[in-house]
Amino acid sequence: MNHSTSSPVRVVLLLCATEILSMTGFATYPALLPLLQSEWQLTNSAAGLVSGTFFAGYMAAVPVLVSLTDRIDTRRIYLLATALACAGSLGFAFFASGLLSALAFQALVGAGLAGTYMPGLRILTDHFQGPYQSRGIAFYTASFGFGTTASLLLAGALAPLGWQWAFVVAAAGPLIAGPLVFFNFPAAAPRRAAFQPMAIFDFRPVLRNREAMGYILGYAAHCWELFGLRSWMPAFFAFSMGLTATSTSSLVNAAALAAWVNFLGPLASIFGNEAAVRCGRRRLILVAMAASGGLALLVGFSAPLPIAVVFTLVTIYFLMVMGDSAALTAGLVAAAAAERRGAAMALHSFLGFGAGFVAPLAFGAVLDLVGGNTRVTAWGLAFATLGAWCLIGSFISLLRRRRCPP
Repeated sequence: MNHSTSSPVRVVLLLCATEILSMTGFATYPALLPLLQSEWQLTNSAAGLVSGTFFAGYMAAVPVLVSLTDRIDTRRIYLLATALACAGSLGFAFFASGLLSALAFQALVGAGLAGTYMPGLRILTDHFQGPYQSRGIAFYTASFGFGTTASLLLAGALAPLGWQWAFVVAAAGPLIAGPLVFFNFPAAAPRRAAFQPMAIFDFRPVLRNREAMGYILGYAAHCWELFGLRSWMPAFFAFSMGLTATSTSSLVNAAALAAWVNFLGPLASIFGNEAAVRCGRRRLILVAMAASGGLALLVGFSAPLPIAVVFTLVTIYFLMVMGDSAALTAGLVAAAAAERRGAAMALHSFLGFGAGFVAPLAFGAVLDLVGGNTRVTAWGLAFATLGAWCLIGSFISLLRRRRCPP
């Protein structure tokens, strides 16, 4: 390995930094959603569909790109993916003019993330075992939140110059991240070179691993809530500020509020992982899911309250959502067989980001069905849909514990 990445701290810091850079286009569309929805005359369902299509692109690419890390040099996958993310943001800037073009370029940006997030995690986990691995995963997954924050702040700051400029600048991050990973890590042989031609896409061994599947399904419920919240948070803040008629009611400030919420999220992920190490991973996940699901029932109905109260409630909700993020992924990595880790990560991401695809669309559909995004009741019920799966999952887990006590 290159001397510059020889220590555990340097490896983690470099991979966290490149993950943040690769995500500069991640939240550009959600940050600009109110502006683009108005300019392109999109319904709430259509606006949510564009948000969700990011995860559709991710879903289409992740089974191939992440599974291939079991077979070929992960650096090459990472470099290709950053090129896809860059092309998607530039396409948005220069060619997007409505629903169909936005869908295409949003999917391309999502495909780019599919080849950076989990492959970057694969590079990290291949370097460490034991406590170093768990803590490294916690910091790496936390970098996702910092990447989201940076993307929101960047888009909000550039919005006054025109939304196209926000996408142009967003393309620069992946352009830098790809070479950083490619040239700072050596080519690595896969753990298992003797795969049958199609065995790399065979997920049956992962499906038979009950412990791994428990974490994968938990991650899907987590992503449903997390990505639905991230997709609509700026629009919700803009709605709330409009109700209270504050002078700060603007797209820029709504995006900034969402960015600060996301900025605090990684702390919950890191401390949640430490709590999981000390108190038990399953217990931490159950508590976090129950708490976030319960808060989801309250957040949307808080819109008429002063923005400081709304911001505080959304922040607490987001911290609960993020509390089990690292614990779920670390649990999956620990439970997966080493030679099938790429396939397990692929399924983990596919189902998780699949939920992320449906959640923003479902949120927008609820808004439309209950009277539109000008009604508090519609926002309240839309947020309630985000917490549904976590509440159901935690309830089922409690029933199983009572029937089968340890």
